[in-house]
Amino acid sequence: MSEDNRQPRFLISGGGTGGHIFPALSIASALRRRYPGCDILFVGAENRMEMQRVPDAGYEIIGLPVAGFDRRHLWRNFKVLLRLWKSYRMAKRIIADFRPDIAIGVGGYASGPTLRAAQSAGIPTVIQEQNSYAGVTNKLLASRSEAICVAYSGMERFFPAKRIIMTGNPVRKNLSDTTVSAGEAKKDLGFDPDKRLAVVIGGSLGARTLNSAMIKALEDGSADSATFQVLWQTGTRDAERCRQAVAEHPCANIKVTEFISDMATAYRAADLVVARAGAGTISELELLGKPCILVPSPNVAEDHQRHNAEALANAGAAGFIADANAEARLWTDMATVIENPATLKMLSDNISKLAIPDSDEKIVDIIAGILAGKQS
Repeated sequence: MSEDNRQPRFLISGGGTGGHIFPALSIASALRRRYPGCDILFVGAENRMEMQRVPDAGYEIIGLPVAGFDRRHLWRNFKVLLRLWKSYRMAKRIIADFRPDIAIGVGGYASGPTLRAAQSAGIPTVIQEQNSYAGVTNKLLASRSEAICVAYSGMERFFPAKRIIMTGNPVRKNLSDTTVSAGEAKKDLGFDPDKRLAVVIGGSLGARTLNSAMIKALEDGSADSATFQVLWQTGTRDAERCRQAVAEHPCANIKVTEFISDMATAYRAADLVVARAGAGTISELELLGKPCILVPSPNVAEDHQRHNAEALANAGAAGFIADANAEARLWTDMATVIENPATLKMLSDNISKLAIPDSDEKIVDIIAGILAGKQS
């Protein structure tokens, strides 16, 4: 350690989406298990979801005024550059005050200035890249990082090969801890345990395209004639439109909810999952061996969800529908997959092969090795 055998100090930076925040919290929990007396400080972006989720999990967080670049209106980026400069200056002060032994970046706006400040101060840094197509921030930080933890092969396209370590993405441990059977989980959710169940999830805010596809199935009668059931999570932004559609076209096969609070039970009940293609969601589906159809969001940086979905589809581990085609195709594709046991088994077998369990512990092993090198 850097002085007087004190407990190690870890700085974790990043966020913006659950796909960044859940891995960050998983790594923090694994660090606490390995080093019970350690100090952990998070650095996030002001007004982003990490500023609530991290304190809720029991950790301290400091927010930076950093924001993302506007790629469509370049003239608006003067304020973004000013915020970046202020964030870097703040990050330097945070590093000087907290004196971390290692800084860990999980992606998102805040990780750029924070890890750059750590590197400038001689603090070892570790990057955790969740996606199959690396983000700009992580690519810029890679050359001066001690290790780059990845979840997909072929990442030497973006990073120095000698620093890449395949660890997988950490996921929420409670998802695999549930002991109920699939039939019991269906009953707990109010479904017939003897009929197959598709779970349609668009994230906490929802996915308008998935919702529109479900509304179309209600309106054209496809849902009424289905041999399977659907748990449809609408998200908050689109909930009223979806509730109105269900009221106008009631269907016994479909239950609609704004938010799923118990994802462990929902995953256990699901015979098929329809979702966006965020890295965190994909890692959960891999670990649980869930057959899935992925509809990547087109509204993300570097179009990384499409790259994630294509990586699985090319391995025969997921169905793939482009966002622009989802409204027309989704229900038909769902029915084709869920009504075919052989297809469900093939998708389950193939996606399970991609799973990397205990990713959080693997990442902490790397961090422990760097700490040991500092002490020697």
